[in-house]
Amino acid sequence: MPLRGTGHGKLVGDEAPYFKSLAELDQWASLPHEKLMAVLECQARPQPAESLNQRGKLLVCHDYKGGYTESPSGLCYTFNFWPLCDTFVYFSHHRVTVPPSGWINAAHRQGVKMLGTIIFEGSGEADCLQLIVGCPKAGAGPTLHTDSIPMSRHYASVLAELARQRGFDGYLLNFECPLRGGLEQARALAGWILLLRSELVIKVGTHAQVIWYDSVVFNGQVRWQDRLNNLNLPFFLSSDAFFTNYTWPPSFPALTAQYFMSLDPVLISDATKGPTISSVKSLQSIFTGVDVWGRGSHGGGGFGSYKALTHIDPQSLGLSVALFGQAWTWESEQDKTGWTWDQWWEYERKLWIGPADPQEVVPVPDASRRPGEPECPHDAFEPMSAFFVHATPPDPAQLVFYTSFSPGVGRSWFVEGVNVLQTKDGWADVDKQSALGDLVWPRPSVTWENNDCSDALPSASSMLDMSDAWNGGNTLKVSISCAGSTADDAFFRCIWLPVQSLNVTSLMSYDVNIVYKTVACEGTDLDLGLFVKPLMVGGGDIPEINVGVSTQSDLKNGWTRQVLSFSLPPSTANASIAVGLIIGFVAEDPSRPLDFSVSLGQLAVYPSSPTVHVLKGIPGILWAKFQSTKPLASPSTGLSGLLTWDIASSFPRLTLGVISSPEDPNPAWILDDTKERFPSFLYFNIYVNPQPLSGSVAGAAAAIFIGTTGLDGRANRLYVDSAMLPKNVMDGRGLRFYVQGVSDKGDVLPWEMCAYVDYMFELCGR
Repeated sequence: MPLRGTGHGKLVGDEAPYFKSLAELDQWASLPHEKLMAVLECQARPQPAESLNQRGKLLVCHDYKGGYTESPSGLCYTFNFWPLCDTFVYFSHHRVTVPPSGWINAAHRQGVKMLGTIIFEGSGEADCLQLIVGCPKAGAGPTLHTDSIPMSRHYASVLAELARQRGFDGYLLNFECPLRGGLEQARALAGWILLLRSELVIKVGTHAQVIWYDSVVFNGQVRWQDRLNNLNLPFFLSSDAFFTNYTWPPSFPALTAQYFMSLDPVLISDATKGPTISSVKSLQSIFTGVDVWGRGSHGGGGFGSYKALTHIDPQSLGLSVALFGQAWTWESEQDKTGWTWDQWWEYERKLWIGPADPQEVVPVPDASRRPGEPECPHDAFEPMSAFFVHATPPDPAQLVFYTSFSPGVGRSWFVEGVNVLQTKDGWADVDKQSALGDLVWPRPSVTWENNDCSDALPSASSMLDMSDAWNGGNTLKVSISCAGSTADDAFFRCIWLPVQSLNVTSLMSYDVNIVYKTVACEGTDLDLGLFVKPLMVGGGDIPEINVGVSTQSDLKNGWTRQVLSFSLPPSTANASIAVGLIIGFVAEDPSRPLDFSVSLGQLAVYPSSPTVHVLKGIPGILWAKFQSTKPLASPSTGLSGLLTWDIASSFPRLTLGVISSPEDPNPAWILDDTKERFPSFLYFNIYVNPQPLSGSVAGAAAAIFIGTTGLDGRANRLYVDSAMLPKNVMDGRGLRFYVQGVSDKGDVLPWEMCAYVDYMFELCGR
């Protein structure tokens, strides 16, 4: 949430972001709570080809300084490699860790499941037992006495309701204190996990996940096994997946696979059990732990983490990986003199996708071996991306694909190419994070559009540029350099620049909408065309795509928009596609080298609108209201309060033709009945104008931007903190707040479709 000012209060963020005890959780559950409607539902990714579907997956467990460190008025760590990740765990050492709403949205946009954490450590033994037996009501009579520990559904239901209300997808269970009830309590805990999974399926959905961390074993003792074996098997069978400890020797991943393959198929498959809550298990269900901080991990962590991944071997062996503490790239470097966000960005990308210069040799630290452990030679450094399948986002037919190429941080904020906020220390808002263009960043892959061209391919590079944007905090700037040519046709050359991969389905049409700006060297003219091409993934035939002609319109501040429609033929069920630009360039003197750049502002892909005969609603803001938290007398800078609004859809003016007969089969109107019929918004920009002591309020175009929504997961509201309001707006007789919507396709509502509300000060005799 980019906000004006610094030092904002807690009310701008998530309510009750975590719970330190089960008692706190019960207190929360005793009150009604509405579901966070600004949090996206998790949408499944398209299934990869069968040859890729057997490979291990990646779970990222985010443990950074206790969690909840993001600030709307400063740069911070963000995770940007969602296409490699299947499940993301937000981790902290509170009893119940709830993922922040912005992180949930960032994950769900990319089809990644987001889990919270339930943890018991240190003095958590009493809560361990209470989790199972529940919380007796005040004034209740004697509790049930049985030969074993009774299991209550209470906390399973409360935790599932918490996940439903906040919009996340399940829990990592981390029990690192002994169960004093021993074997009986361990068995009851395994049974309670089944209750939790059942409640999550009911309240969250069949995609919900419960993952058990390798700690407590069958007799209630804390004994990390570093692998799956008989001691922890009961908890694996009750859960959806298993997260091993990370201090394993190189032989353990293979032993885990061997042990799993020895299990009775009845235990791990539901094919023979009929209706059951137990999930189907596979090697992919076992996430072998790797600590990026080292701490006993094979390879020593950091840039040596790849050594552990080679033994887990997700591509061939099929085990999955649980990567713990990946924010090591930030936390280990941030206190060094002269350290900057840009330095971290290069460090981060080096760990995940390799150095910017492919020729750079990444130094790998020496890792100590355990006593008696043989030497384990490894090849040169490999980035994390070398070990995992790259997944596309959800089908745009299910969830509109939109990106402003944002890493979730910035230094400025732009609205339709205009800089409305310039900060000193930057801003962070993971809710604004979006895909970076998987085919153009980090290394563009250009090809000649005309296969007959024999010239060397132009060199291309891409970078995040925070000095300019269309909507948001940055562009993705693609720089192209082309050598001179003496070929007869060199005056005009043409390249294909793929930007983003997607998986789409047949029997429907999609629209693509891209916004960009270009800069070319003297003597060079550019001609860009938006296009869609098929991608070959996992073998098979290359599908045909029906691509319409793109239409182009000039926008303000040097930006250009192009839109086109495309569809698959009915004979093709689904296909992987590449959205990109065909770039033609004309050189006055083709023998001389040339260079140009394309700054990508935003890209959206979504189902095409209904035919012209179908009435589609026009989005707008119906009304706005501001409620201050305390009476305010001007002049003062202490104003704070809640700004709320409602959204609406309205039809264009109806021009009804003549109905010739009651038997006419054509209805007077046809309404859009798709799920796009009611508007959906990415976020809302909020502005303010002062009410002068005399005269009228200035127009909306003169209003001062104070922030966007997105930090608390709640729809149609913003808590206006006093730090957001510039001092010079407090000198009049009141304020006018404006609410401006940005649709899920990236369209900014015109002012006439927005709303405002006036708030007048008590002038105390002035």
